[in-house]
Amino acid sequence: MAKERRERAVRMSVEQPLWRALTGYRLLTMVYALLLFGFAYQKFHRPWVAIGYLVVLSGWTLATIPRVANAASCTKRFLCADLTVALAGILLTPVADSHSRVMHGATTLPSIWTAGSVIAFAIKGGWRWAAFASSLVAVADLVERGSPTRDTVHNVLLVWIASIAIGYIVEVARASERTLARALEIEAATRERERLARGIHDSVLQVLAMVQRRGAELGGESAELGRLAGEQEIALRTLVTSGLVPAQRGRTEDQPLPAGPCDLRTLLAPFAGSRVSFAEPGAPVLLAAAVANELTAAVSAALENVRRHAGENAQAWILVEDEPAEVTVTVRDDGPGIPAGRLAVAEGEGRLGVAQSIRGRLRDLGGRAELISVPGQGTEVELTVPRGKAVRT
Repeated sequence: MAKERRERAVRMSVEQPLWRALTGYRLLTMVYALLLFGFAYQKFHRPWVAIGYLVVLSGWTLATIPRVANAASCTKRFLCADLTVALAGILLTPVADSHSRVMHGATTLPSIWTAGSVIAFAIKGGWRWAAFASSLVAVADLVERGSPTRDTVHNVLLVWIASIAIGYIVEVARASERTLARALEIEAATRERERLARGIHDSVLQVLAMVQRRGAELGGESAELGRLAGEQEIALRTLVTSGLVPAQRGRTEDQPLPAGPCDLRTLLAPFAGSRVSFAEPGAPVLLAAAVANELTAAVSAALENVRRHAGENAQAWILVEDEPAEVTVTVRDDGPGIPAGRLAVAEGEGRLGVAQSIRGRLRDLGGRAELISVPGQGTEVELTVPRGKAVRT
């Protein structure tokens, strides 16, 4: 299905109709050049030169129709040869036509057929190629006239601007096609993930839920097995519903940081479990890779403090907030809280978990860590990084 959609997108491309239009343009302007010569045949100084060139032009135009059918057929070698035919016709005009007619603005032998060669450059390579080809045509026109005239300058500017505009449109169309193709790939991947999620929900998640219930009913070692099954069910459900990849937990200092922006949600999602609830925004929370890893390490330190001081059965919550000016991660637990002055005593005794692992990291990032604890009501750690350290989508 995704492949068929990509093929339809290619068929709907703006570029393909341009190639068809160019084919028609070349045929019509070939006929036009022949008619112009036919009407002014007796005015030419050397008509046999014009006849020889127009025979070559007609044969070339008809023989190269397949060459201008699409971008793949229109090679650089063909473009150079096609432009050479056009330039040769311009430069042969003073040889075939009378000097007075040339000076009075008579059309060149290829006439407006020349614009087709320039447009082919524009469609194939964009506005830069168009500028190159039209500049060569401008030089040939000036050489043919001998001196710049108002009509010559007008025609040169017309071809130059029109070809560059067409080249720019083609570049925009190609960029749009790439964006559309990428969107179709993402849509296909999303649908595949949804299909897998339905299969997992109907099989693995239900089995884990059943093991959890039966383990709790049986007690003993079965209860521990049920608890582990429950944790895995929650972790798997979080992964399936959010589509996140739990990749960077436990990264060592020797491992390289990922390049470019990093979605903070992918780093925090693995912390979710039966005792840890994770709430995230619907859109990616992009941070520089180093900032995201340091913030994740601070969250890990906060959760480790929950495990050590609030007990294995304490419940914790992680909340990610993506604000216009800052990114905030809050870690809250339902433990006994921290007595007043306990952190200062711990820091004096050399235990620097909060001071260094949490507050120190946020200070180095230019952010702040605020700790609020009420005895008997749990503890809340609020980690904030300024928007200057983040990457907006």
